Amino acid sequence: MEALLRIKNLKVYYYLREGVVKAVDGVNFSMRKGETVGLVGESGSGKSTLGLSILKLVPSPGKIVDGQILFDSKDITKLDNKKMRMIRGKQVSMVFQDPMTSLNPLMRIEDHLTETIKTHQKVTQEEAKEKAALLLGEVGIPPERAKDYPHQFSGGMRQRVGIALAIALNPDLLIADEFTSSLDVIVQFQILNLMKKLKASYNMGMIFISHDISLVSEIADKIALMYAGQIVEFAPADAFFEEHLHPYSEALLNSVPNVQLSDQKLSYIPGMPPDLVNPPKGCRFYPRCPYAKDLCREKEPPLIEVKPDYMVKCFRYDEKRS
Repeated sequence: MEALLRIKNLKVYYYLREGVVKAVDGVNFSMRKGETVGLVGESGSGKSTLGLSILKLVPSPGKIVDGQILFDSKDITKLDNKKMRMIRGKQVSMVFQDPMTSLNPLMRIEDHLTETIKTHQKVTQEEAKEKAALLLGEVGIPPERAKDYPHQFSGGMRQRVGIALAIALNPDLLIADEFTSSLDVIVQFQILNLMKKLKASYNMGMIFISHDISLVSEIADKIALMYAGQIVEFAPADAFFEEHLHPYSEALLNSVPNVQLSDQKLSYIPGMPPDLVNPPKGCRFYPRCPYAKDLCREKEPPLIEVKPDYMVKCFRYDEKRS
């Protein structure tokens, strides 16, 4: 099956007084239509910047400086603002982390939805209102609440509105950026189940961005693990949770509590992520890696395909060295 999204050597940098922050630095991966990719990593690893770059919404002073973002065979990095407006919402949409900041507090919920629908589709106001009511029903909001304002909803309900806006035009790809992080555990579970249902009914591809690897395990088909601006492991979800080849993956999973293991000894990852203004010369995980060798300090490892659909960025799996 042809890839829905293919990212090649993507580099997104922020130009600050302190220096150039290499937030996304040579990222490569692809996904098919209908797949869910869980984009996981510590805070500051570049996950959100990668998500925003797909919509060309990287905030200033950030810039896409190199690479390609091929969506439906079109290179998004080459498109102007007018062409991007035709893609945003209609073909690629996004659910943001805090729905209160992405909803206009002066607009009724119905107006948010009808404006989105009418911008991209030739429908009457009444037809747009009917579709808005259907969308609210799909995400579990009574249609009579359409006349309410964002502040009249709870955090979970506002996030449902954000999801309704994101699916309003039946996009091929939905980017969900930490969209459950501000919700309590019960509401997280409800929203996650809602996303699974909508993904199946709309046949959307999804990039699910989160620092919570246990949450991602509930929904992802593939895992893309980011560290210091790079993807260090990319694998089918089942294989990842069974094997997790990269030392960072091992350390991350060993630090997650498991209620089924009463004698589990939790560990932590020593040290801190590197400064992305001046990252290490070789492997960026080298200073924190228990398996590090001298080569890891001197040379950056390649992203190696160890088996079909399974890639890891580590010299331990580099067959060329053996």
